[in-house]
Amino acid sequence: MRRSVALLGLPLMMIVSGCGPAGTDPAGPGGPADSSGRADDRRAVFERRAGAAAQAWQPGGAWTNGYVPLQEPTVLVGEANFTAQTKTAFLAGWYQNTVELPAAKPADGAVRFPDGATTVPLISATEAYQQLDQGGSGACSGPPMDPATPPPAAPGGEPDNAVSSRPQGDCVRLTITKVELGTAPVHTTRGEAQVPAWLFTVPQIEAVVARVAVAPGAVGALPEPSTPPGAPPTGLVSAQDIEAIDGTKLTYRLGVGSCDTEITPLVQEYDHLVVVGGTVTPPVDGCDDMLNLHPVEVTLSAPVGVRLIVDALTGAPLRLAAA
Repeated sequence: MRRSVALLGLPLMMIVSGCGPAGTDPAGPGGPADSSGRADDRRAVFERRAGAAAQAWQPGGAWTNGYVPLQEPTVLVGEANFTAQTKTAFLAGWYQNTVELPAAKPADGAVRFPDGATTVPLISATEAYQQLDQGGSGACSGPPMDPATPPPAAPGGEPDNAVSSRPQGDCVRLTITKVELGTAPVHTTRGEAQVPAWLFTVPQIEAVVARVAVAPGAVGALPEPSTPPGAPPTGLVSAQDIEAIDGTKLTYRLGVGSCDTEITPLVQEYDHLVVVGGTVTPPVDGCDDMLNLHPVEVTLSAPVGVRLIVDALTGAPLRLAAA
């Protein structure tokens, strides 16, 4: 799914989905939350927490100058054609290699952001494959099987039940037929970047599996988020991760209860930050304690660009959900 890399240069904006301008609550960022749980009260608390998060994440440091990824270092390039077996293998990291892997470290490469570039040292294809391949551990009683290989026959000529009854979704290796150094899109604290990566061709899924080639020492760490003060009222819920960024469309997942209703996304924008969260109407009677990930979509006033996306309740930056 396409994710915007447009550079945003806008004045400070404070826009909340479905509510008025921020900064009108007399209690301020540290004021007490109204326990009544009314929608207007929850929105007001969201605005205060968004403002506190924006103050805590002032531009500066590694997250605006270096390479700080907000997704896993294994990235799909192209639309993968997964089966249940190959999806399990991809998530588990089960591979077999049929080509020679370059062992030498390449020259330094450039991570290209919407607002500039950073030169970084790289790792070899051999190192990248070692990080990618997680071997045959897992639910299988034996090593993962190639999906094209039929189960072995028992002495009587029939398939061996002990093998054929294994959960085949857990027992497949993805076969690598080509490897080359290229780039892959990675969601970072500076927007979507083109990052040096070793590209492994996997015909079984009709896509390329990219493993980021940036040396570990060049990968920056996020500073600890500053949680906005004050306990949120019942009905204000947290954003868990990002599903997609497509131009001004932002899709993220809220953590909600099984019996929550009237799930409503909230967003507030700044020139260096996008703060998201949501509200729900909790059940009157009891319910289970299961956390459900509920996708919601908001339309921003401009593409995300290099702005960080953070959760209003925790102040933490949101990562891109795994494939």
